[in-house]
Amino acid sequence: MNPLNPKKLLLTKWTAVTPMAKQKHFLVSRVIQPDLPTDPIELVEIEAVFSKATQIMPWRDLQDEGVWKQGWV
Repeated sequence: MNPLNPKKLLLTKWTAVTPMAKQKHFLVSRVIQPDLPTDPIELVEIEAVFSKATQIMPWRDLQDEGVWKQGWV
């Protein structure tokens, strides 16, 4: 997998390898900016495409190929 840049994650598509609450396809709906502009970005908000349910998670979790695949598969 190519290295991810947190600033370019907005609106990227992801597929959960194991569906979560019957949800499989997700979209990064928001990149959460840190309180101080000099701090690194740590969190993103993902939204389930079908139910529109959202959750906040560390963006680095998306790099785990055992849990997430980039794109909608």
